[in-house]
Amino acid sequence: MPEERIYLDNCVTTRPAPEVLSAMQPFLTEEFWYPASFVSTGERISAVLDEFRTTFARTINAQASEIHFTAGGTLANNIAIKGLISAVYTRGKHIICSVVDYPDLLTNAAYFENMGFEVTYLTADSEAFVSADELKKAIRPDTLLFMTTAVNHVVGTIQPLSDYARVLAEADHKIYYHVDAGQAYGKMKLDMQELGIDTMAVSGHKIHAPQGVGFLFAKKGTKLSQVIHGVRRIDNFQTGGISVALIAGFAKAAEMLFADLEGQINHLYDLSGYLLEKLEANLDHIELNGPRGTARACHNINVSIDYIEGEAIAMMLDLEGITVATGSACASQGLQPNYILMAIGKNHVQSHGSIKLTLSRYTARAQIDRVVEKLTAITRELRQRSPLYQAVIAKER
Repeated sequence: MPEERIYLDNCVTTRPAPEVLSAMQPFLTEEFWYPASFVSTGERISAVLDEFRTTFARTINAQASEIHFTAGGTLANNIAIKGLISAVYTRGKHIICSVVDYPDLLTNAAYFENMGFEVTYLTADSEAFVSADELKKAIRPDTLLFMTTAVNHVVGTIQPLSDYARVLAEADHKIYYHVDAGQAYGKMKLDMQELGIDTMAVSGHKIHAPQGVGFLFAKKGTKLSQVIHGVRRIDNFQTGGISVALIAGFAKAAEMLFADLEGQINHLYDLSGYLLEKLEANLDHIELNGPRGTARACHNINVSIDYIEGEAIAMMLDLEGITVATGSACASQGLQPNYILMAIGKNHVQSHGSIKLTLSRYTARAQIDRVVEKLTAITRELRQRSPLYQAVIAKER
């Protein structure tokens, strides 16, 4: 019998927990209704959705009324960014983000540039940190919005969210603060009372919930213009139908995770630390991309393996029943160098030689041992075919 596939691409999506699938089942078969007034079926679902909003609000120290369900993190980002700017565009034409932000944010920035807005793209250092001091320098009298990615989706860097909040609070006018928390929710503490965030997007399928569901946090009093129009079923920001079953699964995943968030984070740090230690012990000419330790997200290890292509590594691991991500594919669904790695000073060779291994609660040490064993053999084989590597080895001798 073939061995079970080892899946280490958990930053893209995660396997739904069995408990999550069980929690969804009643809303697919028995309680398939939408919320409504005056009838028992609709009132039952209305009450359930209120319970789910309370569940999510507790995970980020927010109010239930500040939780808005969406069909995913990308939609939450779009509702927040377009809704905020549409509501306050008469006050200015300036937006701030960074060159290492998630594509949801960068494509929205490009959209508004095409609409005549000005965008300042903050740079990042060699570990993908975006400085709060640079944010302060970029603020102008007409700045409307600062948006950031809490955890970098490629190299796992945790951005200084509290420092950003301090800078924005010290500005002489209101600047809205939007955060993409797709890689951060469930991987670090996110306290809305402490962080001063106005809007935040969260995706369910990053925490063992089903695909196709997320939520938008919108601080009480934050005005968002309507960007999706239609009949209200579940939420006033995303009109139309949203699956109650998916929301139920998402709520169950959050409930399980936040029952012991610190313990789950520490477990993933132990695993990722073990993985990095094994990689560095078994492979030469290897470099960690991004920071070490708790400055990076607990589930993310991204390394460049010199003199070979990440695409070749990923394909050969796939034949061994192991799924990882490569630097190029993260960038463009093609073979272009990853824009994050290039922005933090890596060259084309380092970018193309990068692989990203992201862990989950279902990752075991024995699986890590197998991955490192296979990766070591694959690296040796590919380097034997590499004239560049052979020349380096000859010089070292």
